[in-house]
Amino acid sequence: MIYCGNPKAQYLSHREAIDAAIFRVLDQGRYVLGEEVAAFETEFAGYIGTAHGIGVGSGTEALHLALKTCGVGPGDQVITVAHTAVATVAAIELAGATPVFVDIEPAYFTLAPEALEKAITPRTRAIIPVHIYGQPAEMGQIGTIARKHGVRVIEDCAQAHGSRYHGRRVGSFGDLSCFSFYPTKNLGAVGDGGMVLTSDPDLASKARLLREYGWSDRYVSQVSGWNSRLDELQAAILRVKLGTLDEDNLKRSALAASYARGLETTTLVLPPVRSEASHAYHLYVVRCQRRDQLKQYLADNGVGALVHYPVPVHLQPAYAVAGQKALPETEKACGEILSLPIYPELPAKDAARVVQLITAFEREQS
Repeated sequence: MIYCGNPKAQYLSHREAIDAAIFRVLDQGRYVLGEEVAAFETEFAGYIGTAHGIGVGSGTEALHLALKTCGVGPGDQVITVAHTAVATVAAIELAGATPVFVDIEPAYFTLAPEALEKAITPRTRAIIPVHIYGQPAEMGQIGTIARKHGVRVIEDCAQAHGSRYHGRRVGSFGDLSCFSFYPTKNLGAVGDGGMVLTSDPDLASKARLLREYGWSDRYVSQVSGWNSRLDELQAAILRVKLGTLDEDNLKRSALAASYARGLETTTLVLPPVRSEASHAYHLYVVRCQRRDQLKQYLADNGVGALVHYPVPVHLQPAYAVAGQKALPETEKACGEILSLPIYPELPAKDAARVVQLITAFEREQS
């Protein structure tokens, strides 16, 4: 079976270094918020281009922590997209705020700036643009609108480790940015993990307090916080993988290029890259009018293509609210998108097999 992602292959490609990092942590005897976490926070913040990193338990918790750091709570509104992993919206509700959904740009699947300004109200406290699939959102226009209205920007970078927008890595544009290190991510742990980044020292200080019960001195809470900590083992593994992240992203880009060449004569709509940006290709997502039939055809022939995501958040039972406006581009995309296999260790012959099957499917359908 050719899978969409394969975190075990990532481990095997770095097995010796990862095993050594694990044994180093076990031998040191410090397992929570020790030297490995501190080093990884510094290294990852430096890689992205921010001054501070705060390691936390997951990408969802990174978003939750960032929202609470900005003072977001009950009665506040947070604008985001419904075309995202549900974690984005779950974090807003964890903060006690109300999500407000706006539509996406159909070419890039990211938050549409022209829809953003219309959605801002006196209750709007934050905007969460999502760099979906590794494609940078239009941060120039989004930032301009946010500054005009005095609203915080929190970047959801869970799928965009290493993506660039106008020469800077995503995660360096917002007041805060949030990353997930779930195993299938471009930079993945072997369990859950996340990080909040910022260049604002006051926001960084508050985020560190909230991460661990509001402690500045152990066992004495200065503010009401909770427990969301990145552990030493995950940090040590992530330090290993950070060293090859750019190399691995280049391998993803090479696979994406091979798909683009092989599928250019098909009827599929292939993913464009925003001008003056680079795509991290966490996922390679095409649009197809006969998506469900193609997905089944690929599955019948040993290819596990997936749909990210089949039901937009605003239409899911847990989040559907009365009065929510239709999001036509979001709803249209969810019926057409299909994620093809892509990860750094994917053999070129497997990518070629995917192209061959899609071409055969189209030939049979014509």
